[in-house]
Amino acid sequence: MTTRAKYSTKQKEILLEFFKQNPGVHLTAGDVVNHLKNEGANIGQATIYRNLESLVSDGVIAKFKIDDDSPACFEYISPDEHMGDEEDCYHCKCSSCGKIIHVSCEDVKALQEHFMEEHGFKIDLKRTVFYGLCGDCSSSK
Repeated sequence: MTTRAKYSTKQKEILLEFFKQNPGVHLTAGDVVNHLKNEGANIGQATIYRNLESLVSDGVIAKFKIDDDSPACFEYISPDEHMGDEEDCYHCKCSSCGKIIHVSCEDVKALQEHFMEEHGFKIDLKRTVFYGLCGDCSSSK
C-alpha cells in the first residue's frame, strides 16, 4: 500500500505563514482571501479554499463551523500549544458583533467533566459554542 506524500506549494506556504502570524485568531476563508488580496498575493480564491482544506487535513489548522448563520472559520494549531487539543478548546460567539473568542479555562473544563461524570454526557467541543456578549459589546450597552 502506498501512502500519498504530502507536498507543499508556494501558495500553501503563504497561507500557512499567514496563520502562523495570527495564532489564536479565528479567520474565515473570506478573511484570508481579503488579506492576501490586499497584500498583493497572486492566489486565486479557489486555490485558497483548496489549500485551507488541505491544511485542515494535514492537522495544521482547525476548522470550526460555529452555526448555520456563520461561515466556517479556521485557526492555526501550534505544535507547542494546546490549541489543537480537543479537550481544551472552547469557543464563545458574541451575539452582537459576531466575534469568536477562543477560551482555555479550567472552570469550563470542570463543567465538561461534570457533564460526563454526573450525566453520562460527553460534550462535543467542535460543535459547542457559548453565546453572549464580548467585553467590547457588553461595556457599550
